[in-house]
Amino acid sequence: MSNFATQAAGVAAYRQRRTPKQSEAEVFAQANRAIAAANAGSELDHARAVADNRRLWTAVHASVADPSNALPQELRGQIAGVALVVIRECNNPAPDLAFVASINEQFAAGLWS
Repeated sequence: MSNFATQAAGVAAYRQRRTPKQSEAEVFAQANRAIAAANAGSELDHARAVADNRRLWTAVHASVADPSNALPQELRGQIAGVALVVIRECNNPAPDLAFVASINEQFAAGLWS
């Protein structure tokens, strides 16, 4: 088996052991990796990070707005509020990606715990 195939098998095994919450945390971590790349990269990297984070938080908002979501109503409302703030920040002409990254980190940490 090639080194690449061995690594791919290891990654697949790791993903199978993650809980759904850990998988969700990984999405926030991935969004933050895009922000880090944007800070060290081009305008295109920056635009991509903003768009990816806007899309992530739009999906979060849609999820908690869904009446079939099993989270408590109060928590869903709080998450929806945070999502709207992040979406609004991403829609700014010069979004504060450090702020967005800090929110992503907090949500990822909560999902990993």
